[in-house]
Amino acid sequence: MIGLVLAAVVLIAGFVVSHNMEYSALRIAAPLIGIIAAIVLAVLSCVSYVPTGYTGILTTFGRVEDNTLDAGISFHLPWQNVVKMDNREQRDAFQLEAFSKDIQQVDLQGSINYNIDKTTAMRLYRDVGTDYVPILINPRIQEDVKIIIAKYTAENLIANRQIMANEIETLLRDELVSKGINVISLAIENIDFTDAFEAAVEAKQVATQERQRAQTQQEQQTMEATQKAERERIAAQAAADVEKINADARAYAIKAEAEAQAEANKKINESLTVDLINYNQVNRWDGKLPTVTSDTIPILNFNNAE
Repeated sequence: MIGLVLAAVVLIAGFVVSHNMEYSALRIAAPLIGIIAAIVLAVLSCVSYVPTGYTGILTTFGRVEDNTLDAGISFHLPWQNVVKMDNREQRDAFQLEAFSKDIQQVDLQGSINYNIDKTTAMRLYRDVGTDYVPILINPRIQEDVKIIIAKYTAENLIANRQIMANEIETLLRDELVSKGINVISLAIENIDFTDAFEAAVEAKQVATQERQRAQTQQEQQTMEATQKAERERIAAQAAADVEKINADARAYAIKAEAEAQAEANKKINESLTVDLINYNQVNRWDGKLPTVTSDTIPILNFNNAE
């Protein structure tokens, strides 16, 4: 559009210069030069260059057209204009203050990566313009972060940082995609609390550690006492088992000895005869008669028993 205006100005200037000059070759050439320059400027005003990573938004007398121009050289009418919008991935940092579910102040720092949808960039330019970050993205971040943080207690925020970031990212993506902005990722980089809350958390952690240490010591003592009692039980059981084994062995030995003696006696009894008994009596007699008080003299019977 500016090129077309310049072409008109150059053309008019050429005729003005020619009109004020005396009759000469320059008076004739001036309009021609103006016409040629105007044509060149008019042609140039129909050519636009869109850099790589940008989308061209075509406007006609300020009205946004429904189509976009890809990167490269493009041609359009002289009274049309091309606005270049960056559709590369961009990163914006944010810092805000919010309150947790238990009404604790939270100072949060993070960043968002996004790009614009080049197929719908003309609607974003028509509805919002090129300042879509402060107008559209930042307010949504402020609101959505506060909504998500209010779901968590202060103690749970740090432990669930990634879950919280994912929830904020999902909420933002659903809200901004209809505007032609694609949320690629969102990161929570730092979470700070008030000094009083941090001191309270530290005191609680110390108390928790002390309780855990005492509990661990108690469990250790209980385990050692249990192990000692178990060792004593095992030792007592082992001693009782040994005593029983010894008693069984003694009983078995006595029984075996008795059985052996009985067997020997049985063998001896079976081997005894009258002749053997008489023979042993004779062999053992020393030739002396027993002393008696009566007049009867014992008579030994040496007859063989039938």
